[in-house]
Amino acid sequence: MSLVANTGKLAGRTLFITGASRGIGKAIALKAAKDGANVVVAAKTAEPHPKLPGTIYTAAEEIEALGGKALPCIVDVRDEKQVQNAIDEAVKKFNGIDILVNNASAISLTGTAETDMKRYDLMHNINTRGTFLASKLCLPLLKNSDHAHILNLSPPLNMSPYWFSIHVAYTMAKYGMSMCVLGMSEEFRPYNIAVNALWPRTAIATAAIEMLTGDTSTSRKPDIVSDAAYAMLCKDPRTYTGNFAIDEDVVRAAGVADLKPYACDPDNIDNLLPDFFLEEPGQTEKAPKKAEQGGGQIPALFEAISKTISADLVKKTQAVYQFNVKGKEEGVWHLDLKNGAGACGAGEPPAAPDATLTMDANHFADMFAGKLKPTTAFMMGKLKISGDLQKAMKLEKMMKSLKNKM
Repeated sequence: MSLVANTGKLAGRTLFITGASRGIGKAIALKAAKDGANVVVAAKTAEPHPKLPGTIYTAAEEIEALGGKALPCIVDVRDEKQVQNAIDEAVKKFNGIDILVNNASAISLTGTAETDMKRYDLMHNINTRGTFLASKLCLPLLKNSDHAHILNLSPPLNMSPYWFSIHVAYTMAKYGMSMCVLGMSEEFRPYNIAVNALWPRTAIATAAIEMLTGDTSTSRKPDIVSDAAYAMLCKDPRTYTGNFAIDEDVVRAAGVADLKPYACDPDNIDNLLPDFFLEEPGQTEKAPKKAEQGGGQIPALFEAISKTISADLVKKTQAVYQFNVKGKEEGVWHLDLKNGAGACGAGEPPAAPDATLTMDANHFADMFAGKLKPTTAFMMGKLKISGDLQKAMKLEKMMKSLKNKM
């Protein structure tokens, strides 16, 4: 659902897009293809992935079906030779490169203790180093273009400690991409090469988001990002550089008044999941004391949960949760969906928790009642998570299952 009209400004231009075999990268490629642009699909996926659809070859077919020209290249942005070879092939086929889109990215929403160094290196080598490398190698060709752009899919540099505290390794890796924008926009200004960043206001319905949350109903379609990218890449590089743009701001400036068609579920237009790094959520207080059994909605809630725990739920979830509840019903609770037949109740779990969640009692009740999704609560700062964030997000699917039984 593209709402920004194609103008033909990218006709004949050559775009080198990393990670363009699926998701946002492919959406940007397809939008440019409608202008008759040339697109280098620089991504790793040459063979179909068992869980993620799309390869460099299927993306190339879609690009050409829309009127563009495509060059599928097997590229791991960590490998300098592979990047250079793809650039050389682009020069042979298209006589140069006008636009570089640094879209390839790796993510692990884990705290310091839970982030193994292999995953740390992967994120930094793909996100920060890969962006720097592709920009460095494309630079000689961009200098020869009269419409040179570099666009990084990275966030504004929000230095709130919150965004570092929950996944410092990932934050550093993404901010590395943004620091490339900050530095290169000034460094390349004399060459009339625009360097900008683009980031979504909300979660975007990509395969990665679906795997993380199990749900895309509170997300927007990739089209809002591709529309915004298109609008940015059509601007004069001599005057439009050094910007940290947000997708919805860009499309509004391009004349889109109604953003509702971008929503995956129009009924959730007022309940979209905000993306990382854009706001400064409220900080949580110290962990509460151990809960006491007795009256109140939370003890009743855990009593109901205990009746719904099954071997199948334990097998599917494989996680231990600790809940630090604040406010009127302050206390500590646990839910073990990893060991034996599963268990829940007051106090810390017998086994070390995979994820510890801290939130106000009212939000906690809303979360288990299905009124507030854990992912939404986390992004809004109503929920603080420490430990394995991806296991914490499994609560979304689990709560749907529990709600149906309670």
